[in-house]
Amino acid sequence: MGYISPFTKEQLMPQPEMLEIKKQKGELFIGLPKETHFEEKRISLTPDAVSALVAHGHRIVVETGAGEGANYSDKEYSDAGAKISYDIKEVFGCNIVLKVEPPSLDEIKMLNPQAVLISALQLKTQNKKYFQALAKKRITAIAFDYIKDEHGVYPIVKSLSEIAGIASMHIAAELMTTSNGGNGLLLGNIGGVPPSEVVILGAGTVGEFAARSAIGLGARVKVFDNSITKLRKLQHCIQSPIYTSTVQPKTLAKALMRCDVAIGAIRGKDRSPVIVTEGMIEQMKEGAVIVDVSIDRGGCFETSKVTTHSKPAFTQHGVIHYCVPNIPSRYARTASVSISNIFTPYLLDIAEEGGFENAARFDNSLRNGMYFYHGILTNKTVADWFDLPFSDINLLIL
Repeated sequence: MGYISPFTKEQLMPQPEMLEIKKQKGELFIGLPKETHFEEKRISLTPDAVSALVAHGHRIVVETGAGEGANYSDKEYSDAGAKISYDIKEVFGCNIVLKVEPPSLDEIKMLNPQAVLISALQLKTQNKKYFQALAKKRITAIAFDYIKDEHGVYPIVKSLSEIAGIASMHIAAELMTTSNGGNGLLLGNIGGVPPSEVVILGAGTVGEFAARSAIGLGARVKVFDNSITKLRKLQHCIQSPIYTSTVQPKTLAKALMRCDVAIGAIRGKDRSPVIVTEGMIEQMKEGAVIVDVSIDRGGCFETSKVTTHSKPAFTQHGVIHYCVPNIPSRYARTASVSISNIFTPYLLDIAEEGGFENAARFDNSLRNGMYFYHGILTNKTVADWFDLPFSDINLLIL
C-alpha cells in the first residue's frame, strides 16, 4: 500500500503570504470655537498645527475670530486648510471639539451626542449641572489639566506653570516702575547699586521658573517651601547658589520685610495654604510688590483677592498686589503655541490608531485625562467632589 499524504496537492503548492492588514486610519473632524470665557484669549491649535493635521487628511472647522486673541487671523487658518465658519453650531457640531476653557451649559447643548470634548476642567469652578449635561449627551470628555504622561508629568499644566513663573517676574518688574506706582526700583543688578530682593513661596514649577528669571535679571532670591526634596531639586536645577528654607514664620517675616518682590506659588490639595499673614504684609516695604500666582486656589497671602487683566493690581498696607488667576492668558500667543505643540501629537496619534477609542486603549495619558466616557463618569476625584456615580475607565475600555 502506497504512502498517503495528509495534504492535498493544492496545499503542497506555494501559497501567497497573508500579511496583517494595517488598521484603518481615522479621519478627524475637529471644531475650534471662539473662547467666550471672560478675558480668555488663547486657542488650542495654531495655524501651523492646523496645517499639519490637514496634511494628514483631517478636517478642521474654526469659528471666525477664534484666533484673534492670540493674534492669529482667519486668513492664516484658512490658508492652513481650515474651514472658517460664521455659525457657532457648525463648530460645536464636529466630532471632536477642542477648547481651552470648559464649555458653558449653552455650549454643551450644541455638542453632538457621543462627541469628544477636549478642554480644561477647572474642577473648583464647576457645578453638578455641568457633569449632568455631559452625561445626558453621552459625551467623552478629556481634561487637559488631568493628562499625565509616562513620566508622571502633567505636560500642559507644567508648560502653563513655566509661563506663569517667568511671567510673574515680568509683571513684578512692570509694577515696580515709578509710572505704575511702584518704588521705582529696577529688578536687576546694576554696578554700585544693591540688587533687588525677591522672595518666592513654593519650589514647584512656577517657583523654579520665577527663580530662574529673577536670577537671570540679577536679583537676590530666597525660596521657601516645606518640602526639602523640592528645595534640593530646585538647587540642582538652577545650578546657582540660592537661599532656600522651610517655611518658618520668623525667618519668612524677616525675608518679607527686606524684599522688593514676593511671589506666591504654593499649591494645596484643595486650597492654597495662607502662609503670609496680614501682619507680615504690614511690615513689608512701601511700594513692594506681591504677585500671587496661586490665587486660582485661593491665594497664599491673607490680603489677596481676585483681580482681572483689565484691573490687575490694588494696593493694601502700601504693598502692590497682583492677583489675576489666569496669568498665561496675558501671553496668549506663547500659551497657544505651547498648548498646540502638546495637543497636535495626541491628535495625530488618535487618528493613527483609528479613532479615539483605540488610542485610549494603548495610551495611558489619554485615559488619565478622561473624566467622561460615553456619558459615564470615570474620574474618582470628580465623583467624590460632587457625589456622583463613578466607573473605572479600565473596566470600560477593554
